[in-house]
Amino acid sequence: MKFDSQGALASQHIKQLIDDSVITLEGPVDDDQIQPASIDLRLGSVAYRVRSSFLPGKDRKVSECLEDMLMHRMDLNDGAVLEKSCVYIVPLQEGLNLPADLAAAGNPKSSTGRLDVFTRLITDNGTEFEQVPAGYCGPLYAEIAPLTFSVLVRRGSRLSQLRIRSGRSSIDDAAHFDLQNKERLVELELSASEVKNGIPVSVDLQGDESGLIGFRAKRHSGVIDVDKSAAQAISDFWEPLYASSKQLILDPGEFYILVSKEAVHVPVNYAAEMVPYDTLVGEFRVHYAGFFDPGFGAPEAGGNGARAVLEVRSFDVPFLLEDGQNVGRLVYETMLETPDRIYGQGVPSNYQAQGLKLSKHFRMND
Repeated sequence: MKFDSQGALASQHIKQLIDDSVITLEGPVDDDQIQPASIDLRLGSVAYRVRSSFLPGKDRKVSECLEDMLMHRMDLNDGAVLEKSCVYIVPLQEGLNLPADLAAAGNPKSSTGRLDVFTRLITDNGTEFEQVPAGYCGPLYAEIAPLTFSVLVRRGSRLSQLRIRSGRSSIDDAAHFDLQNKERLVELELSASEVKNGIPVSVDLQGDESGLIGFRAKRHSGVIDVDKSAAQAISDFWEPLYASSKQLILDPGEFYILVSKEAVHVPVNYAAEMVPYDTLVGEFRVHYAGFFDPGFGAPEAGGNGARAVLEVRSFDVPFLLEDGQNVGRLVYETMLETPDRIYGQGVPSNYQAQGLKLSKHFRMND
């Protein structure tokens, strides 16, 4: 398959890449594995507990690094617990035979980020996390580091996804400003000077009718099965946070789920990514997953009013957030074509039309 234009590949292209063995699979593709602008990546049969995170570097394979870093090998066929504060490397069931005109990037799935499970893609000879250079041929690995909750995973569990691009797909500031005026990407009146390196997103600390503004993770809790929806009580894992002075002090080392003040809209022929860490707005991380599919928040896909859930972790110092404060930026990219499946429309969606919402693993009526 040859692409003459630039942009992110859509679901129909991903299907073709599987047929052409550009994306290689250990077994048949799952029915819901292909998303509008990505493919879910499935864990393989074994996890390696390692001493620390690492990048192999341009002259080494991941398997060679594991010989030096390995502490323990775990069989995932019947399930195994990945302990918090530990680092694991898991070979994935998907691999790549990319041509010279295609590159790829990984990111955690939304549900993974909302559990504070730090997941990154690595490759043989890799010098960057999450980035797969054009022409790469070889296996893919997930580095998994649960930071707050221990998680139960098994062969086939999906913690991350892969996106593939032809050429440069991101748009510049002028195009962001034009798209904001045309499509109302966020519910704000923005000047051209405010659209810098993406579309600004602020935090809601006013809350809903009950005053609920978010959740703070409890430090000592049970294990979460990543493949079971609505299986856990919120109160066992989370402390609710309520509005008081429309402010919130982020404590270093704590993990918070908050929500954007603005509704977010991703047109069906675009995708978007939230910049996870921007020192210009504060010393905290605002998003782990960071990827918004074509159609997220789109009225035609039943997502009118969808807001961005923020996965927030402060770093070295306490940090004061105020209601309406900018906390991140959305960077949009063009799709090669409108996907043949749209987020929230013909694709199972846990987060379309969302407000403040924990991951799918929790019973929201508790």
